[in-house]
Amino acid sequence: MGIKVVPRYGKSFKDKLYLPAIFGGMKTTFSHFTKNFKDVEQLKTMQYPEVQPTDLNERYRGVHRLTKWEDETEKCVACYMCATACPADCIFIEAEERFDEHDEKRPKEFKIDLLECVFCGYCVEACPCDAIRMDTGIFSFTASSREEFVLDKKALMANDRSKDLSDD
Repeated sequence: MGIKVVPRYGKSFKDKLYLPAIFGGMKTTFSHFTKNFKDVEQLKTMQYPEVQPTDLNERYRGVHRLTKWEDETEKCVACYMCATACPADCIFIEAEERFDEHDEKRPKEFKIDLLECVFCGYCVEACPCDAIRMDTGIFSFTASSREEFVLDKKALMANDRSKDLSDD
């Protein structure tokens, strides 16, 4: 097998200075600037967060929530299907025994790390009892520390959009 020699471009002094490439980029930038400066009304800039996006459809995946039964207890049975399906490995569940009429076990701890989550929706698809959803409509979240991005069971159950949507 022979060695393939690839010719190197840009051997001239003019190409080594990169000035033509820099001026070409500046020309493009300046043309966009003048076009936008002349017609400010056509700019597609949104004054976020004062103006919220309106083009989100019903399939948008927002922050997670845990659904509840009518007696305000969680529907999750701690089967670990969501944690197993998660490609980012950002769901942490610790199970405990349950002593009510719903199921045999429930999550003692249920945490989702939003900084590791890729919002793929696999956890929602994997859940056999429709206990986790991503339909809160919360698409922007901020915090001052990393720990605030880890949502626990209490925070996930508080993300409920409304009582009538939880039983879809």
